[in-house]
Amino acid sequence: MMGPVLAACLLIILSTAWISQANEALCKKDGGVCSCNNNKNSVDCSSKKLTAIPSNIPADTKKLELDYNKLSSLPRMAFHSLTSLSVLRLEFNKLQALSAGVFDQLVELGELHLQYNDLKSLPQGIFDHLTKLTILWLDQNKLQSLPHGVFDHLTKLTILGLRNNQLRSVPNRAFDSLSNIKTLWLDPNPWDCSCRDILYLRNWIREKQGNVSNIEAAECAVGNKAVLEITEKDAASDCVSPNTTTAIPIGTMTPASVIYDDIHEIKVPQENFQKFLGYQEPDHLPTQPQCLMSISGYLGLMMSLMLTSAAILYVFHFLKKA
Repeated sequence: MMGPVLAACLLIILSTAWISQANEALCKKDGGVCSCNNNKNSVDCSSKKLTAIPSNIPADTKKLELDYNKLSSLPRMAFHSLTSLSVLRLEFNKLQALSAGVFDQLVELGELHLQYNDLKSLPQGIFDHLTKLTILWLDQNKLQSLPHGVFDHLTKLTILGLRNNQLRSVPNRAFDSLSNIKTLWLDPNPWDCSCRDILYLRNWIREKQGNVSNIEAAECAVGNKAVLEITEKDAASDCVSPNTTTAIPIGTMTPASVIYDDIHEIKVPQENFQKFLGYQEPDHLPTQPQCLMSISGYLGLMMSLMLTSAAILYVFHFLKKA
């Protein structure tokens, strides 16, 4: 692991001056790429072909627009200083995954726009701290399943968009905490009406019909039948949830390729996995003094190894002469 750490350290040291200058220019008036409205605490960085989030967004920003860019990931600490943020627009990017805890400090957030990305899954508890959220857009992604309890803390949510994903079912009681929901888009998704776990969604739609807009449009993937019309006979099969994994029996010889494909499904706490790999996110890269210490330690280790090798060679040479 020394190579990547040293590379990161050297990169930090060599680019410090450049970063300092870049951090001084966020708004167009200062030579930056974003438009800033200080009176409204608004920062507009949309349609700038950004591949990374600017690091010097003012802490009192209330509206941050990052839509129509090329963001493929969000560092876990990207928004942790923006505790006043009420609107966050991230639609029309290339986000493939969300880091656990990335939204945890956005306790004032009212709107979150994540539509038109490439999200295939959501981390457990990703929205747990967004208790003031009223609008959540997740349309036009590639979501195949939802974590249990993913909406449990969103009691003020009024609009939820799940259109055009790959959802076949939702977890039991997935929408039970949405006491203020007024509009919920569920179509088109490939709802599997042959599985018993679709019955929760059917019952919820029947209960909320007339009070929540657009839910009646949810249709089964096969037969074009409305989800609210399916019967227990239709949904007679016990199906395996898309995110369920089967443990590999001990002592069973399994091809390495199969093991590799299954490893990513094993749910290991992220922090433990990162500690095991020695991984550090970009937000936790070592400081310059730490880098210097790391480099010094590494050079010292290399010097010790060289001296040890020289001593061994000398001993062999002495013994050979004797």
